[in-house]
Amino acid sequence: MANGAIGGLGAAAHSPNSPTSQQNSAAAAAAAAAVYGSHPAAAMFMLPTLNFTVTQVAAVCETLEESGDIERLGRFLWSLPVAHPNCAELNKNESVLRARGLVAFHTGNFRELYHILEHHRFTKSSHSKLQAMWLEAHYQEAEKLRGRPLGPVDKYRVRKKYPLPRTIWDGEQKTHCFKERTRSLLREWYLQDPYPNPTKKRELAQATGLTPTQVGNWFKNRRQRDRAAAAKNR
Repeated sequence: MANGAIGGLGAAAHSPNSPTSQQNSAAAAAAAAAVYGSHPAAAMFMLPTLNFTVTQVAAVCETLEESGDIERLGRFLWSLPVAHPNCAELNKNESVLRARGLVAFHTGNFRELYHILEHHRFTKSSHSKLQAMWLEAHYQEAEKLRGRPLGPVDKYRVRKKYPLPRTIWDGEQKTHCFKERTRSLLREWYLQDPYPNPTKKRELAQATGLTPTQVGNWFKNRRQRDRAAAAKNR
């Protein structure tokens, strides 16, 4: 039965007009799970990539990215045939490009990461994650070169030297890496509660496009600055 299911998926993939070729990531994951009886991300990785349409490849990349299994994501990308029937379209697909950038970042292949980010324009929904990788990659290279951790001033200089490419940036001016409207929202919440609980941090992260960790660090740094200013005034 499993072989029949695989064969059906493969046959549908060969037909560009097949409804199956247009399935979304949830449907693709469910089909794979039905065949292999395992986690959708793991099951989809086991499918014959040679028969994948661009839509299906993108669905696998999105599923594995969401699962956080970067090693499996890298193995899946490596398994894709060089002469894919829709190679040109595959190389322009945002989900695939984002996955390649993610793997390049986690394997320390920063040259490849920079090339992907600088030569392909991404939609706004991908900007936050790609900007974080761009900056962190440059921070790590600077730390390796200097042989010591970077301080706030060092990171500021790195950001000035390696500004975000317009392919992953909407052009809005940033202040100390955060957009001014984001900083304004953080300040408003800080005035209401300088010690937000995890739930509030998640809500604010969703509202600003930051991660809960970034939100927590901002509040921590702001509290430290306020304490230093109060001590100086005394």
